[in-house]
Amino acid sequence: MKTSVYNQKGEVVGEVALNPAIFEVKAKPEFVAEVVRMMLSNARQGTSSTKTRGEVRGGGKKPWKQKGTGRARVGSIRSPIWRHGGITFGPRANQNWKLKINKKAKQKAMIMSLSDKVLNNRFFVVDSVVFEKPKTKEFVKLLGALKNTVKDMGKNQIFLIGKQHNNLVRASRNIPSVEPVLAKDLNILDVLKAGSLIVMKDALGVLEKQYVKKVKVKS
Repeated sequence: MKTSVYNQKGEVVGEVALNPAIFEVKAKPEFVAEVVRMMLSNARQGTSSTKTRGEVRGGGKKPWKQKGTGRARVGSIRSPIWRHGGITFGPRANQNWKLKINKKAKQKAMIMSLSDKVLNNRFFVVDSVVFEKPKTKEFVKLLGALKNTVKDMGKNQIFLIGKQHNNLVRASRNIPSVEPVLAKDLNILDVLKAGSLIVMKDALGVLEKQYVKKVKVKS
């Protein structure tokens, strides 16, 4: 599969072949969803905790006598049905949220997500971007040029770079809809949340090096 390559002015300057081992793999939504669920679960700190009736302060004395007052019988102000009482079946800090996830499974899910972006025309390759100064208006101009050419890029974009571009990164900081990410640090959650991926040409090589030799996925 080939895709167009755009320059900084949003003009098509050529084509580049996309490796089918990464960009032509049939997505399995259930598989990707399972991997994402595991990743989100593993990211939980598990520090939320509530107190049971045995841990809440006070309540050693019976509030009133058992009979004769006309009021409901009660033994402690720490009762879960009372305000400020203990919590029944609340979260505990000792709960382990970790789920086992295979490294190859994560890589396969990433490949499927990238392929899905290509299939839905939300994957754009940019030749080289050079900013002499880290000016936000220069980055806005670049995005505007691309949007005029490809029309639909979604609400937010991941700008994938192969190596550190300080001026580019600094120029994009004031644009909330754009997040520059190094190709080696790309996360499946970033891919799924992004409306589209804007990929610099040098980042394609990084993705191939990272995924092609490690995972074999049947298309």
